[in-house]
Amino acid sequence: MKLKSKKAAAKRFSFTATGKVKFKRTNKRHNLGNKSAARKLKLRAAGYLFDGDVGHIEKCLPYGSK
Repeated sequence: MKLKSKKAAAKRFSFTATGKVKFKRTNKRHNLGNKSAARKLKLRAAGYLFDGDVGHIEKCLPYGSK
């Protein structure tokens, strides 16, 4: 039987070729006039989950990890 992916997780996380979990940084959606240019620049970079949190996302996305 096929397993279903958690759609909320699928929209927020993706796997890299080496198996890391990548996500987009928060706080870059609105009120950007109040934030410094340096802060917005740092928010462009992708974030990577810590190893201890990866297992939960792998359960949510059973076909994404491998």
